[in-house]
Amino acid sequence: MSVKFDDFLREQLKDPEFRKEYESLQPEKAIIQAIIDARQTSGLTQKELSERTGIAQGDISKLERGNANPSIQTLQRLAVGMGMTIKIEFVPMVAEKRK
Repeated sequence: MSVKFDDFLREQLKDPEFRKEYESLQPEKAIIQAIIDARQTSGLTQKELSERTGIAQGDISKLERGNANPSIQTLQRLAVGMGMTIKIEFVPMVAEKRK
């Protein structure tokens, strides 16, 4: 019997401890996805972005895999290399998540 990942995740999220840990990773996952999306929107490969920013292609790969935590300065270099700017937002938490 094959279990689809979404079904498995939905079941695991019923566990409060698992849900808390999963939700704590969401900001990091959002940054990773934003980097990937911005690079692809710019039509750049990791190698091309590396050449524009001076950040090693291997380091860009690590960022996109979630194996490194970029500083604001690194994010700024990436943004400039893609012809973009950074926008950071603080948004209200859903009441349930504040607990």
